[in-house]
Amino acid sequence: MQLQAGMDAPQFELFDADMEPFNLAAQLGKKNIVLYFYPKDDTPGCTMEANEFSALDDSFAQLDTLVVGVSRDECLSHAEFRDKYGLSVLLLSDAESRVCKKYKVLYDKEVDGHKTAAIQRSTFVIDKQGKLRHALYGVHAHGHADEILNLIRKLK
Repeated sequence: MQLQAGMDAPQFELFDADMEPFNLAAQLGKKNIVLYFYPKDDTPGCTMEANEFSALDDSFAQLDTLVVGVSRDECLSHAEFRDKYGLSVLLLSDAESRVCKKYKVLYDKEVDGHKTAAIQRSTFVIDKQGKLRHALYGVHAHGHADEILNLIRKLK
């Protein structure tokens, strides 16, 4: 069953591109979190999405909101991706898919006749109290950051 608005956001700790730990619980009472899951660093759709979120970084910051991207790429890959495009979003590595499973963003994809787990592009808006305000599965990369910014503006 997919996660839904009103549920408590599953808690986690992952490492970012600089090998620094990020703990979701540490943000309680401080920031809203936009937690977006994407398939792979430096691919066309994922690059577009990360660039669009980064371009709106100041707007999110004015609304006490931190944008965090998660994929199964390693920290080093995230650092290269961030540096190549000058990304300002925080990128977290979930190489073992623990958080992907908690947020139910994995699906079976067939590649060359073999089934493999892949990340469904999904975004979660978590308020300062740790509640899911929006749970969006199967989103499209282009224009998504604007859509999320508009949802954040409506948070009360």
